[in-house]
Amino acid sequence: MEEVKNRVLQDYRSHQYKKFIFGIASLIILAFLVIIAISVGSTTIPPREVLAVLLGAETSGPVRVIIWNIRIPQVIAAIVAGAGLSVSGTIMQTILKNPLGSPFTLGVSQAAGFGAAFSIVILGVGQVHSGTDGDIILNNPYITTISAFGWALVSTLIILALVRYKGAAAETLILTGVALGSLFGAGTTAIQYFADDVEVASIVFWTFGDVGRATWSDLGLIIAVLLPCLIYFVSKGWDYNVMSSGDESAEALGVDVERLRIIGMLLSSFLAAVIVSFVGIIGFVGLVAPHMVRKLIGTDDRYLIPFSALAGSILLLASDTAARTLLSPIVLPVGVVTSFLGAPLFIYLVMRGKEYLWS
Repeated sequence: MEEVKNRVLQDYRSHQYKKFIFGIASLIILAFLVIIAISVGSTTIPPREVLAVLLGAETSGPVRVIIWNIRIPQVIAAIVAGAGLSVSGTIMQTILKNPLGSPFTLGVSQAAGFGAAFSIVILGVGQVHSGTDGDIILNNPYITTISAFGWALVSTLIILALVRYKGAAAETLILTGVALGSLFGAGTTAIQYFADDVEVASIVFWTFGDVGRATWSDLGLIIAVLLPCLIYFVSKGWDYNVMSSGDESAEALGVDVERLRIIGMLLSSFLAAVIVSFVGIIGFVGLVAPHMVRKLIGTDDRYLIPFSALAGSILLLASDTAARTLLSPIVLPVGVVTSFLGAPLFIYLVMRGKEYLWS
């Protein structure tokens, strides 16, 4: 008996040590990527000079302007957007018990994209002007955010209704997400058809998915939404663990499953909608990152949620850096790179079907 107890304790310590190593390694990788992402671009800046500027060295001239006004906002945008999309996908997968769940595959991102297009053309936010660097800037991005969330909520409520009243299987939810994505994509196309040239340009530019367009004020709003959502999700990690064993078992242990599911879907949809409204549609980050972490550290949501946020930041920052350097001086939209990464994984998961294991 004592031998079994020692073995269990040793396995537990080994598992915790593995999570600790994963966390430390992820932070080191993220720090390394931050330096590289700031260094590369149309103007290459030596990493030593980047570190000097970040540490407060008195540096004047164009290098300091490039770092603080262009590179750092883009890097922070990639970090917070990647974390938010990844957390949103993790929660959707856990709540719906569906390994294919994410804002993109369930049609939430496309619905948010339709909402943004709706605000640009129908609500008048489409009276845009060109920024100093040639980018198209919306007059009121907050109306765009509200509209994006409203339509993302429509998609979310449809998914919740299927789970609640029809007991829909994982395959049904994914097919519904594909249908919703197609529906809202068609709606966006219809809006573009009736829009003028400037409005069409703003919609197309917006839907590309680009973290480089985010301003400091945009980042402040995204972070203000991300942090409370992340704190709530982490605080409910044990409840999500219990819920994964079945609704009846969770309710027997005092977990309000229905309330937990609705709040989780609403917050994850809101988080995805806010990110989409500022950086455009970036697909598959919410699908890829949680699976990477789940395979490495297991399914314990108390650790899976924060570590997925970290992995999502790494994934999107690496993708954005690749998008800026692969065909330099041409800069690809980061959504193109993430789609190339995520589409094969999505096909793989579909092929695995019911044989897919969460651990």
